[in-house]
Amino acid sequence: MTQLLDVANMARWIVRDGAQNILTTMVGYLDHDFRRWQSFERIPRIASHTPFGVIELMPTSDGETYAFKYVNGHPSNPARGFQTVTAFGVLADVDNGYPVFLSEMTLLTALRTAATSALAARTLARPDSRVLALIGAGSQSEFQALAFRGVLGIEDLRVFDVDPAAVDKVRRNLEPLGFRIHDAATAAEAAEGADIITTCTADKAQNRVLDLADVRPGVHVNAIGGDCPGKTELDPRILEAGDVFVEFTPHTRIEGEIQQMPEDFAVTELWEVLTGTAAGRTSPEQITVFDSVGFAISDFSGLRCARDATKGTDLVSDVDLVASPSDPKDLFSLVSSLSPVGGR
Repeated sequence: MTQLLDVANMARWIVRDGAQNILTTMVGYLDHDFRRWQSFERIPRIASHTPFGVIELMPTSDGETYAFKYVNGHPSNPARGFQTVTAFGVLADVDNGYPVFLSEMTLLTALRTAATSALAARTLARPDSRVLALIGAGSQSEFQALAFRGVLGIEDLRVFDVDPAAVDKVRRNLEPLGFRIHDAATAAEAAEGADIITTCTADKAQNRVLDLADVRPGVHVNAIGGDCPGKTELDPRILEAGDVFVEFTPHTRIEGEIQQMPEDFAVTELWEVLTGTAAGRTSPEQITVFDSVGFAISDFSGLRCARDATKGTDLVSDVDLVASPSDPKDLFSLVSSLSPVGGR
């Protein structure tokens, strides 16, 4: 049987263990897997683009476990009563190819995205970072805030969104949890005084939600909203002024902020910094940019974390996903025993 973690039980797990605790735990899983980056199969995700949005498959394997995520991105969905992003994912046993764990990944992707941001910031931001700017107050905002508090102790937020209701939502969700929130009238105001700036907007266009003038020396920019061809958020001069770090370079050149830059624009992969084979932050004044588009290895880590935390509990159930005849060569026996063959 395949173990299933559905939406209701994913939510129960988050309530049971606490989102911030899960996020800090997941950072450990990500750190472990990024440090063994070279042991994974790595390909850009397989994307089907339409005028409505994109549907993607994100596969990887470490030779023992295979994982994939199905995910969509449809920026106009909220206006039609649907979420921008939905997803589900699978872990399978490479030895026999059987799926062993099936999970919703809309909530789980929000967790793994925020955990990846926090891992990158722990690695690249100044250790004395205390203020986080959130430019874009959509579904990812609360998870980002909790991840940065869990990993870096940040509780001061400066929030901007073109939709005031989204900022109100962030305030409503996070102030009761102890965060101090400043409503900013512009992206520039949000960035003012921030040590870390997260950009996470949904509009599928080449935008400049953050200008070079908004980024002071020493800031770490966590750019997570530019995640498909033709969608960017940063003034390209920010990329030129700072040092850029990515997950998987060939994929980020297609979908990340660096799609604006020449093909030979220099970047460093995050795993290289974690393993000590490349430099990260080298001075307090350095601008660092994490150009994150999401990658399958992060999903692999998130799925492993969810599987391990829920295994053997009432949060998972068995789902009869794989046909298993008593004779593995006689698949037809599963139907021949139920109805007559060739009857009228």
